[in-house]
Amino acid sequence: MSRYRGPRVKIIRRLGTLPGLTNKIPQLKSSSINQSTSNKKISQYRVRLEEKQKLRFHYGITERQLLNYVRIARKTKGSTGEVLLQLLEMRLDNIIFRLGMAPTIPGARQLVNHRHILVNDSIVNIPSYRCKPQDFIIIKDEKNSEGIINKNEDFYQKYKIPNHLTYSFLEKKGLVNKILDRESIGLKINELLVVEYYSRQA
Repeated sequence: MSRYRGPRVKIIRRLGTLPGLTNKIPQLKSSSINQSTSNKKISQYRVRLEEKQKLRFHYGITERQLLNYVRIARKTKGSTGEVLLQLLEMRLDNIIFRLGMAPTIPGARQLVNHRHILVNDSIVNIPSYRCKPQDFIIIKDEKNSEGIINKNEDFYQKYKIPNHLTYSFLEKKGLVNKILDRESIGLKINELLVVEYYSRQA
């Protein structure tokens, strides 16, 4: 399944708030519609599927990419669900989003693809690049790059940067302090249901 490029509000109406996908807020449906859908019995498969879809759409990854991350998480020491979230959170496009350099993960991916981002003074144009503790992320010293980032910062300063990251607005420089803990995940998700969904595939 390819990366989603359709209407984003339609997705968050179905799955709930996904800050990585869009910062738009959907209009509330009428109470009669909500009541009719709440009376339907929801299967366990659908519950697991929707949790999986939350991860996919929030982080902007394909089905194959998510399955590969689950397989890596299964082979790593620790809780598979927590390791999975750590792998996704340490992606470069997500780090840029969480630092406030871009309003969404697709916006962060565009910055990376257009070679505006340096990691440890080297240009990285791979959004899935896995950041490590003590990596520092800066923008190229170009007016176009700085203009994009300044615009995003003005919009995004109201959001709190998680404690595993540090960002200097003066230097336009972000730092990965450590691997994040479960409390720092910026998404309401039951990762165990995602692991269960992939239990027969991974």
